[in-house]
Amino acid sequence: MDVKLSENANIGIIGGGPAGSMAGFFLLEMSQRMDWNLTVDLYEPRDFSRYGPPGCNMCAGVVSENLVQTLAAEGINLPSKVVQRGIDSYILHTSGVPTVSIGTPSDDLRIATVYRGAGPRIPVDEDGWESFDGYLLGLAKKSGVNVIHKRVTDISLDGDLPTVFCKNEQGKTYELLIGAVGVNAPILNQFGDLGFDFGKPPVKKGFVSEIYLGESVVQQYLGSSMHVFLLDIPGLKFAAIIPKVEYVTVCLMGEGINKKLVEEFMNSTEVRSCLPESIQWHFKEKVVEAMGQACFCMPNLNVGPAIKPYSDRVVMVGDSAVSRLYKDGIGAAYITAKASVVTALFFGVGSEDFKKHYAPVCKRIASDNVIGGMIFSISVYYQKFQLLRTGMVAMVAAEQQRSREVRRMSRILWDTFTGSATYREIFFKSLHPLFFLSLLRFTFRTLFRRIIKKRYY
Repeated sequence: MDVKLSENANIGIIGGGPAGSMAGFFLLEMSQRMDWNLTVDLYEPRDFSRYGPPGCNMCAGVVSENLVQTLAAEGINLPSKVVQRGIDSYILHTSGVPTVSIGTPSDDLRIATVYRGAGPRIPVDEDGWESFDGYLLGLAKKSGVNVIHKRVTDISLDGDLPTVFCKNEQGKTYELLIGAVGVNAPILNQFGDLGFDFGKPPVKKGFVSEIYLGESVVQQYLGSSMHVFLLDIPGLKFAAIIPKVEYVTVCLMGEGINKKLVEEFMNSTEVRSCLPESIQWHFKEKVVEAMGQACFCMPNLNVGPAIKPYSDRVVMVGDSAVSRLYKDGIGAAYITAKASVVTALFFGVGSEDFKKHYAPVCKRIASDNVIGGMIFSISVYYQKFQLLRTGMVAMVAAEQQRSREVRRMSRILWDTFTGSATYREIFFKSLHPLFFLSLLRFTFRTLFRRIIKKRYY
């Protein structure tokens, strides 16, 4: 049985983050080319112009230049007030090994830092920046999306039509309902009650904090470099300190992120070297002494695909469906939002339509994440063994003295940290024979120097 949208269909979207806003934007942009007259309602209770938790989307806010260029090609040009800072290098910190700087592999592979909401709890310059999510939501609104600033309390089926309820209001039915609610939204649980075999994505706890330092201090200690940490802390897979303007963002991801792990990380020698000595992290007081207050949260992070994120007239997008492992969630939001809209407009909104045309897109991301999981599993050995860390850092340091074309380890690390390439592409780059030979050479050179030092000194 074919399930198609009518040319005057009402479509509902729950969630006004990047996935929901881009889905609304693409729906109206594409349907207008088809001379359709769609009505799109987008439900988003948060006000992204508010500082602190009320406008926050619990994300580090890193956008790769590849994605910036892709969005520009779609007519989504990020204004300068949205971009907090351009990042042109990484500083890699590993336990017990000197730091090394990894410059951008090419001039068009810089990355941008943004605030997903209006910014941290303590505003510094109210006219100094604009919310990334707020900008996308405003763009959707300009394209004709009806933004409804109300919280959805219930969803159900009226016959075969999904129905959305807000508090003390009658339900509204739609020919298509797009779920862009994210893995931290309670309403996500209710999609499993719509009569299809939807299963929520698996999640792990993360940690995100905004720490006020002041613009001059941020420039002095971090500059335009993102500081990445591969530390020998059990459970920690990835950690970064990201400069904005007056603030820095601390982001931790892994298997067992908790308060104890966060405090161990924040008090490590490597992290202390990136921050002023006066900064002292205390969970109990929730403040950073002497320099200002820290906003922090410990959100759930998507680490796997949802089970069947679609049915007749219902489709999930963004991290409520699938996201890229430990990076580039905004890129996955773009991919899934556009794929769902293309399927709905050009093929249909039945379960079989989404299975044939939308599910393969989600599966490609999920399959790539399997390779990503392997890469992060290998990185654990580098975090644990100093010999491997020292060899890797020595290889990167030597590469930074060469032309960009032969920086194999540097490029692999850059792509892993930024999301500029798929995990599959990163894996195949690591299979290059010269990469292996060079890594072995620097590792054995490190081992040989250790032996000589022990024997003669």
